Amino acid sequence: MLLEFTKMNGAGNDFIVFDNRAGKISLTREQVVRLCDRHRGIGADGVLILVPCRSGKADWAWDFYNSDGSTGEMCGNGARCFARFVQKAVGLKGDFTFETEAGVITASFEGERVTVNLTRPKDLRLNERVSLSSGVETIHSLNTGVPHAVLYVPDADQAMVHSLGPEIRRHPHFGPRGTNVNFVQVLGPNHIRVRTFERGVEGETLACGTGVSAAAMISARVHRFTSPVQVQVKGGDTLAVSFKDTGAGFEEVRLSGPADFVFEGRIEV
Repeated sequence: MLLEFTKMNGAGNDFIVFDNRAGKISLTREQVVRLCDRHRGIGADGVLILVPCRSGKADWAWDFYNSDGSTGEMCGNGARCFARFVQKAVGLKGDFTFETEAGVITASFEGERVTVNLTRPKDLRLNERVSLSSGVETIHSLNTGVPHAVLYVPDADQAMVHSLGPEIRRHPHFGPRGTNVNFVQVLGPNHIRVRTFERGVEGETLACGTGVSAAAMISARVHRFTSPVQVQVKGGDTLAVSFKDTGAGFEEVRLSGPADFVFEGRIEV
């Protein structure tokens, strides 16, 4: 089957996007893995598929797959890319909503910059002591649609992302499904730098929207940051995370940043 696709990236987090409003596309896990392979396929951190909303709760919906073929509940950078794709494919000019496994997302636009809301965070846990191969570390965690662990480091460039990342991702403390892992350096008031080891990609990505959002809100509690928080990512872009801290939790979480079209093509699957 020959499929038309669009390659997109949000702050360096890249995706293959398909339009399946006609309901003719059905990808296996193996096909997703092959499409995301950077040597034998198109190459991407994940696959986004536009489908009609099945529940009637939103204008549109997506099917989202990580590069290992597993389904994903939510992806902040992917949501911004998906929003721009829908805007172009459907011919929309204003705000619209789409449904994910994490809930309904609203997208708004200012030029090429996209803002999406995140579903209400849950499961905030602060200052947990976790035994690792490097010793006992203080780790914070928050679910922003998917689970995230946050570890503060003095220098993100020196962070042991490729050794501690997979260890924390699969640590029994975050079982049974594991967690994404964010190494966070405080640059100044309301300003952080984040490197992320992503579950499902099983490696470091150039950016992770739900991860930077988790890091921003945890920084509000640990370092008394206020909204909005500016977040530098490995890809070189700066994302903005805004939120309302009620004391009991976080509401009105929004993630703003770029979402770029890279190229279009056709591929045999």
